Amino acid sequence: MYPPQFSPNFAKGGGFITAIAVDADDGQVLMLASMNEEAFGLTLETGKVHYYSRSRNKLWKKGESSGNMQELVEMRVDCDIDAVIVRVRQRGPACHEGYKSCFFRTVQPDGTLRVDAERLMDPQKMYGGKS
Repeated sequence: MYPPQFSPNFAKGGGFITAIAVDADDGQVLMLASMNEEAFGLTLETGKVHYYSRSRNKLWKKGESSGNMQELVEMRVDCDIDAVIVRVRQRGPACHEGYKSCFFRTVQPDGTLRVDAERLMDPQKMYGGKS
């Protein structure tokens, strides 16, 4: 699957590492997810970013339902070898709510949320009625 000379420390996080997806062109943080060993290996092997959904308990290739794929440009690992940044070329919105980034809201000093981005795509159209 992936080169035997390097493997992140999956054991430290109960079989998972944190993966932060960043737009390779403008540096915007797109999303945060988990990878297990299989997702990590498939990402390197295919050049398409794969994650592991802990809530759904399954592997997923980003964009397999919506068509909004992530092409791997570069992967960086942190000093503890338990988190990665995946620099990607994102096709369509990264967020399942139709925004470029999952981080489309800002928490205000009073605790309210302010939407800071334009919705690029209707989630109904991306997922056929499920989001």
